[in-house]
Amino acid sequence: MIAPMEILIVVGVIVLIAVIIGIYLWTTYNGLVTLNVRVDEAWSDITVQLKRRADLLPNLIETVKGYAAHEKGVFEAVTKARAESISATTPVEASVAENHVQSALKSVFAVAEAYPQLQASQNYLQLQGELVDTEDKIQASRRFYNGGVRELNTKIKTFPNTLFVRGLGFTEREFFEVSDSAAIAEPPRVQF
Repeated sequence: MIAPMEILIVVGVIVLIAVIIGIYLWTTYNGLVTLNVRVDEAWSDITVQLKRRADLLPNLIETVKGYAAHEKGVFEAVTKARAESISATTPVEASVAENHVQSALKSVFAVAEAYPQLQASQNYLQLQGELVDTEDKIQASRRFYNGGVRELNTKIKTFPNTLFVRGLGFTEREFFEVSDSAAIAEPPRVQF
């Protein structure tokens, strides 16, 4: 016959294990929710900066057009890249659009170098300064986002989390990477 004390010990151990598992699941779930929200917030920061840049591009195009109206292909490329950037909704789409925007901006700045009066224009210099500032903010936002994605993905892939987190609706997130990292290694420069 099993003594009541032995039953009490077994029940106590089972309850203790259940409480430990419950606390582990609760803290893991809350940690994943926190990381998920942080990644969403970081993506929102990126989209705000991409929108800010997209809003600056028409002004830059108009300013350069005043001096180099015959460079129609360059302006069309910037307009197309801007539209692609605005319509990007995922990190992969934004990465592709980012490559196109950087390429188009290089073309605009190359055209601008041929016009000393344009480079001396206060409006052009101000727009170029704002673009450089925005590019810096995009890079910082991208680093913050990718750091959050790394943390979230690591927590999802870590054992024993990997056994149950997908069932709770948590999935790995995509990094915001640019295929031509040399194109964005530095923001566009103001050159005289």
